[in-house]
Amino acid sequence: MRRRHPFNVVYDTGEELFLGTCDSRGVGGVGVLVNTNLSMNIDSFEQLITRIGRLRLKRCGSIPALTIFVVYPPTSNYDEAFYLDLERFYREDHTFFRVIIGDFNAKIGPKRASEERHVEAHGLEWNEQ
Repeated sequence: MRRRHPFNVVYDTGEELFLGTCDSRGVGGVGVLVNTNLSMNIDSFEQLITRIGRLRLKRCGSIPALTIFVVYPPTSNYDEAFYLDLERFYREDHTFFRVIIGDFNAKIGPKRASEERHVEAHGLEWNEQ
């Protein structure tokens, strides 16, 4: 189901779920489930664009603040606008630690038996390089 409105819920376990929205065509949307141990450090979650969300965690004692960019890039059939937006958001954020996580729709290289043990074949597309 594609969401038209942001959604946030705290479960009985203490985990917190943030879901962003998709665009008018039902495309995009990001979300993040925050572990119970980290949920008390959440500062904010905001969806910057339909394919980029930003989770900010507060400083915890001597550990500096952390920004996690949650991304869901378009396939390679699209132009570079998404990556330009991501770079701009990353550069504009002045948190001490910044991390980018998500599904990058990437191809991972030629198929190798040793890698299959770690990566598995679900949802992967191997290229010919």
